[in-house]
Amino acid sequence: MRKFILITAMAVLAFLPLRQAESVDSTQYWMKISAADKFQRSLVADTGVAIEAIADDYVTAVGNLEELKHLRERGLKVDVSFPLTAKMNFPPQDQEFHDYGELTAELRSLESRYPNLVKVFSIGKTVENRDIWAMRISGDLAHADQLPGIIFMAGHHAREHLSVETPLRIWMNLLERYANGDERVRRLIDGRDIHFIPAVNPDGLEYDIEGGRYHMWRKNRRLNADGTYGIDLNRNYGYKWGTGGASASPGSETFRGPTPFSEPETQAVKNHIEAHQNITVLLSFHTFSKLILYPWGWSYDGVENARDKAVHETMAKKMAEWNGYTPQQSSELYVSSGDTNDWSYGEYKMISFTFELDPASMWNGGFYPGAGVIPEVVNKNTEPVLYLLEYADNPYRVLEADPVF
Repeated sequence: MRKFILITAMAVLAFLPLRQAESVDSTQYWMKISAADKFQRSLVADTGVAIEAIADDYVTAVGNLEELKHLRERGLKVDVSFPLTAKMNFPPQDQEFHDYGELTAELRSLESRYPNLVKVFSIGKTVENRDIWAMRISGDLAHADQLPGIIFMAGHHAREHLSVETPLRIWMNLLERYANGDERVRRLIDGRDIHFIPAVNPDGLEYDIEGGRYHMWRKNRRLNADGTYGIDLNRNYGYKWGTGGASASPGSETFRGPTPFSEPETQAVKNHIEAHQNITVLLSFHTFSKLILYPWGWSYDGVENARDKAVHETMAKKMAEWNGYTPQQSSELYVSSGDTNDWSYGEYKMISFTFELDPASMWNGGFYPGAGVIPEVVNKNTEPVLYLLEYADNPYRVLEADPVF
């Protein structure tokens, strides 16, 4: 019934005169745009809208009035558009999600409970001067740099709260399993240097729930020269920055920033990774769509090295057996540049993945599916995390027979 009501409302709003919205330039619009393949989806992405879900012959996206105009100028059919002016109440059950203060306290609690395994520290400050926390996990913290390294990141985009909660709870559970004597978990944590950055964009995450209501915010909280706010941190990394699928317009959802690594948040990630050359594998958590993505995003071509291509494909397919997500090259969705995976693989040859977590679509809750989904999403993504830990010493082993573990 709710789906029917929303579709009806969208249909009605689609026929409102465009000039009614022209007085509110900063208003973000939810759009349904006809796009039959990756090439048409890339044309959509090049206008600066943020594509949020993909179907066989259309995409849904969020963008501003200028981008809506560009879509129509390019001959792209916008079937439905409506302004995201109403903010949704923060559902009571979503209090189970950690806000920034609670996240900070949880990390400190883990450090206190597992002092021989966990070290928590700041890798830098945000635009609004919040700490960007990292948690380092190893059975040998004193010599961790000598062990195979792996990094997990989350919270690039402000409205993707499940992307923060899922890996946080995975690590809460795995540390408890370690303490309870789980032999496999002990072996992996003792033999690895694990890095976890749970909230790359804490300013945006906090703004998105400001006042106890969702704001559908995506970017960080940089005040731009034109008075708009925010840069898309997942378009701000340096490899092939600005080559497609990222906007030069500050008001856009996918504004790439004035220069590569213009933001303190992406600079902090860069500096941290460059300081730890033992890291071989990267996993970045996002929502939503139930996908496993790997490079390239900036080009339709696959990565040039045949072995690297095979490793990404093999690992993605294996992880999909556990979480049920669809594995594919990122640009099969649409071309985008300046993202984490292209940079980490392009610059450092890390085997790099993005998980677009549950749900499958906006109809299932989109960015705000409710805290009730947390246990299931954590459960089905725990084995993929352990799998990446297993192969962090040498990801190319996946091209051989699977070891027993």
